[in-house]
Amino acid sequence: MAENAQKLSTFVWEGKDRKGNKTKGELSGPSLALVKAQLRKQGIMPDKVKKKPKPLFGGSKKISPFDIAMLTRQMATMMKAGVPLVQSFDIVADGMDNKGLQELVIALRNDVASGTSFAGALRRHPKYFDDLYCNLVDSGEKAGALEQMLDRIATYLEKTEILKKKVKKAMTYPIAVVVVAIVVTAILLVKVVPQFQSLFNGFGAELPVFTQFIIHVSEWLQAWWFIVLLGIVGAIFGFKEAKKRSKKFSDAVDKYVLKLPIVGEILDKSAVAKFGRVLSTTFASGVPLVDALESVSGATGNAVYRDAVSRIRDDVSSGTQLQASMRATGVFPVMAVQLTAIGEESGNLDSMLEKVADHYESVVDDMVDNLTALMEPMIMAVLGVLVGGLIIGMYLPIFQMGQVV
Repeated sequence: MAENAQKLSTFVWEGKDRKGNKTKGELSGPSLALVKAQLRKQGIMPDKVKKKPKPLFGGSKKISPFDIAMLTRQMATMMKAGVPLVQSFDIVADGMDNKGLQELVIALRNDVASGTSFAGALRRHPKYFDDLYCNLVDSGEKAGALEQMLDRIATYLEKTEILKKKVKKAMTYPIAVVVVAIVVTAILLVKVVPQFQSLFNGFGAELPVFTQFIIHVSEWLQAWWFIVLLGIVGAIFGFKEAKKRSKKFSDAVDKYVLKLPIVGEILDKSAVAKFGRVLSTTFASGVPLVDALESVSGATGNAVYRDAVSRIRDDVSSGTQLQASMRATGVFPVMAVQLTAIGEESGNLDSMLEKVADHYESVVDDMVDNLTALMEPMIMAVLGVLVGGLIIGMYLPIFQMGQVV
């Protein structure tokens, strides 16, 4: 299917329908002749059919995961209202401002209208719809409950994106503090300290040790600032490349970040929330537990939990209870294990896993708010120490000027 999807092109057409009315649109197909044949099957006599030209300057707007969540919610709403699938695509596409997303919806609509299943149309766009999404839609189509499945997927995507946004906010704030502190300190050292240094040259007395240290740092930074800047950029680029290319390095980073104060706990709780959300969604959709755990292992966002879920999947496939296997890994909180145990005993595992996700998403939300409140005075303290230290170092000789005179 992937090979066929690569050969498909989008064609724009103009023609007349069975009533003789002029109409136009777009249709995906492997060749011009097959697209014309497909249009005739739909009762359209094509006058003009040509391959859609590629847009200049990068084309359409970027499609974000949040856009996909919004699209899924709109499709679920349309289908719950009784609107047919193809007509739902038309209604949703007409109300979109994002041209890239609109083109994606039109492509899905044309594929479904030409006889492809909804899941099959989604699989032709793996950049936006992963295997979990496609598999869930496939199960919903086969069970005749596509609208309920889309509603469940939309809820899962919305919760996941909100959680990602919160975690990103928690990670961004400390980094912003460090960047602001470095930039302010560098500006003072390069621009302000040299002005004081020219003043001190006429004192004719030995400067305080602390002032001499600041001046030496300023001189060094003025001489090597470009190398320092390249070093910082190179370190950031090297870290990203190493994390992308080396699984061992990436796993080590994931393990280390969980041990960081405050931020590590937020990442830990968010991984548990993702575990509960994905597993409850897949299990409630009728996916067998072992297969559901296979989907969960890659969705937790952390190597520690990925490996733990892989061990749980192996244990469950050999007959071990889910809660017993979770407890054996030693990474899941006690409450998550206990709620899972209650779910297994009562036969409501999907609803209890959803409670796990809701609880830890709430915990992450509270922790991010607390971190935000904590970081505000911390920013002032860090900047106060750096800027205040530089000011004290520069004014110490002035305080001693009377002794020199």
